[in-house]
Amino acid sequence: MSPALLSQRLKELEAAGVISRTPSPTEPGVFEYRLTAAGNELKPVVEAFGIWGQRWVETELSLQRLDVSLLMWDMRRNLDPTPMPKRRSVVQFLYPELSPAQRSWWLLVEPNTGVDLCSIDPGFDVDLYVSTDLRTMTAIWMGWDNVRNALNAQRMMLTGDRQLAADIQKWLGLSPFAKERKLAS
Repeated sequence: MSPALLSQRLKELEAAGVISRTPSPTEPGVFEYRLTAAGNELKPVVEAFGIWGQRWVETELSLQRLDVSLLMWDMRRNLDPTPMPKRRSVVQFLYPELSPAQRSWWLLVEPNTGVDLCSIDPGFDVDLYVSTDLRTMTAIWMGWDNVRNALNAQRMMLTGDRQLAADIQKWLGLSPFAKERKLAS
């Protein structure tokens, strides 16, 4: 989704009362979007659409139109920091086939403040480098593949902190819809 289309959709959702926009308390000039009470009531409907799509939409078709920023934001939102070290962890995801502007992403995991996502180098030492293609990472996130298979097939390379690498499937988690199984059509 282009930034202009995203901005338009956010304005429409705000006008419809589904989300609210507030200034970030920690980052000047940045706004945060949160679900309103009406948005929270829509959550089961949206989740039902996601479950339906996971069950009935053809996997190959789903892996044709990929969006790295959507994937990374979804991973950030659902990352489980509990199996990670009790210190700042920086994980850089590298997608070599993408344009330089979309190729690198950093997840910063702070024990007390949560998870941040950066598309510009945050300037911290990287603890773990994850190099893979967008299709493989999306398939892992959706539960159609896993880290072990990707490593064995040399579609993914992990470099850096051995414990972070060993536990990646635990802390990375999966899409909320990954547990849904395909049904016959």
